[in-house]
Amino acid sequence: MTRATTYLELSQEGGGAHKFYEVTVEGTVVSVRYGRIGAGGQTQVSSFPTVAKAQAAAQKKIGEKVRKGYAPAVRGQRAARPVTRRQVTSAPSTARRVAPVLWRFRTGSAAFGIHIDEDRCWVGNQDGDVYTLSHGGEVLARYQLPDGVKCLVADDFWIYAGCDDGKVYDLSSKLPHVAYDIAADVDIFWLDIHEGVLNVSDHGGGLTVIDHEDEHQWARKSTGQFAWMVRADGRAVYHGHHQGVTAYEAGGSAELWHTRTTGAVLFGWQEDDSVYAGMSNNVVHRLSKKRGAIEATYGCDAAVYSCATAPDGRFVFAGDSSSSVYCFAADGTRLWKLGTGDGSALSMQYLDEKLYMVTTSGALLCVDASDAAIRAAEQGSVPVPVDIKSAAALPTYTPATTVRAVSSVSSVSSEAAGGVVVECIQDGGRLRVHVVSEGYEPTWNVQFPRAIREAGTRYVVDALHPAQAGFYRVRGEIRRLV
Repeated sequence: MTRATTYLELSQEGGGAHKFYEVTVEGTVVSVRYGRIGAGGQTQVSSFPTVAKAQAAAQKKIGEKVRKGYAPAVRGQRAARPVTRRQVTSAPSTARRVAPVLWRFRTGSAAFGIHIDEDRCWVGNQDGDVYTLSHGGEVLARYQLPDGVKCLVADDFWIYAGCDDGKVYDLSSKLPHVAYDIAADVDIFWLDIHEGVLNVSDHGGGLTVIDHEDEHQWARKSTGQFAWMVRADGRAVYHGHHQGVTAYEAGGSAELWHTRTTGAVLFGWQEDDSVYAGMSNNVVHRLSKKRGAIEATYGCDAAVYSCATAPDGRFVFAGDSSSSVYCFAADGTRLWKLGTGDGSALSMQYLDEKLYMVTTSGALLCVDASDAAIRAAEQGSVPVPVDIKSAAALPTYTPATTVRAVSSVSSVSSEAAGGVVVECIQDGGRLRVHVVSEGYEPTWNVQFPRAIREAGTRYVVDALHPAQAGFYRVRGEIRRLV
């Protein structure tokens, strides 16, 4: 059987696009592989009734890319662009006592990503591993992503992982898929998502905002670089960088305020009315979301790598570069300082009198932050931490690299297709996805991987769930209907 492959690249000077696109035709099957140069990329496989139709479809795809500036290239001649990874050091703690760690799980690599909800704990590391654990420490599942995890963020009950490959993966189902594909010239530092709108802060101090359909909305450049903080709500986006914190109107039309700081912002947290900035000059600032005024300052003894709060900010927690963790009252009074016993906390979150931290050693720690446990720890009485091990048969989920084709007796019948049928349509110059199956609002758009959208093509998904902002999110596998 004849096999023909066309390999294209788009590489721009000055940090612009750096992507490849490869089309292979083998009989009636067309395979498309795409991604960042130097990476394995993702693959989409489609079948056609005849060889002629397969070749025509392949030529159409190639023509579209050439018109966008892609050109024939030799695979391997261009190297992958380097990815900025946060360079951190961790000194021994100067605290006299150690925190009461109930259990710890070693992921094997430095970890920045953490999310704690009512059901489970999530941790993601620089090897691209994301683990879920129960609050008691049982390892439940593992997601293996193509590149290092920068951060984990939640939007309602959807969980997203921002990775070094420039993609944001939806981990809400057993089969992860790409929900957002960040522009190649954006070197991701941190992410936040609010009602399907993705906010990305980057190495150069830029802020990029993308909607739930993976469409660019707006971008701004703050005065400082190294933007390790971005937090968003319905009113604004709060952007922290090496010259302070800047707030932008949620639609991007205006800068609301800028608060210059002495040190660089290394981490951010938010509550309803305040935003918290962990600083390189050993403090956490609490700023008013409305005016940007610094309302309180929480003093630590070394650079602050991470911070978090108890609900409504009644307690403020911080982790420093010297493997210590702190707790403050809302007014700034330091209540306690203890050693982590396992590196410096790069991210943290508080829930139900437990403080969860991920550290430079790659460990997820569960600390008993109740008043009784802390008082005992200050007297030198702490539990022996339970070291959690993964089960040999731990379920491991990887992103789907192909879109499986399925047939249906009736392409609009969700029963025949085994799920919900959606269709990709051309709408005002954009490819959008709407629901075909009955029982759904047909005018709503579907959050759907942009790279596999083909006009006129129908897909079947396991389930759709409505979001507050008036669109549907996909749950489960995506299959192409033929």
